[in-house]
Amino acid sequence: MSTGTSTWRMPHSTNGTRVRLSRDGIALAAGLLAPFLVALALVPVRTRLSHTNAALVLVVVVVAVAALGSRTAGALAALSAAAWFDFFLTRPYETFDISASADLETAVLLLAVGALVSQLAARARRLEVVTVTDAAHLELLHRTADLARSPNSADTVVDHVRGELVALLGLRACRFEYGTLLGRPARLLKDGGVSGGWAEDEVELRVYGNGRYLGRFMLSPGPGPLPPLQARLVAVTLADQTGAALDTAGPA
Repeated sequence: MSTGTSTWRMPHSTNGTRVRLSRDGIALAAGLLAPFLVALALVPVRTRLSHTNAALVLVVVVVAVAALGSRTAGALAALSAAAWFDFFLTRPYETFDISASADLETAVLLLAVGALVSQLAARARRLEVVTVTDAAHLELLHRTADLARSPNSADTVVDHVRGELVALLGLRACRFEYGTLLGRPARLLKDGGVSGGWAEDEVELRVYGNGRYLGRFMLSPGPGPLPPLQARLVAVTLADQTGAALDTAGPA
């Protein structure tokens, strides 16, 4: 097994962030424009279509936008739907005035129901993301555990976990130090908390095997915010798996 400091660097990947920002941007644009286009399309049949049915059509649009994007996009779609329902589908047409109290009630209900449904759709989307993330984390831990139990060297486990930590925590770089603790950097704790703050400087993630300190991962945080608690707890578990592999391998 090699001694000293092992170094591995990887550029911070922004693909996931870019995809998310692109999707959110599309959803915001859809929240603004989709209700307008659908209300405009209903103009030729507005005298034959009940206002209740027209409002329901626009609610469907709001749900679709909220499912595609964020809560903000859904709320924007609800506001847009209420405004264009008033402008195109209630008398006097092509104005933002409503002459009938029933139409006013429908417009208000459209806004309220659209906002509520968009909240539910956005929450459902978040729950789906959490489920997928949990499954990915579980697969990651199983893969690392299998590697730690295999005849591969402990260095192989260290290299594998370093790469996983970069992707998991959005790091700029990560390296592993064997041996003595030096300095007092910020630390990722066992409970997922961060002592000293998640800053531009390195954050240590200590590795223990059978209660004995064996080394530490030195994490270089990326430009994003503090990673979610779930990801930090997975990182701690990866460090524990690394410690088990190093302890089995014997002294460095």
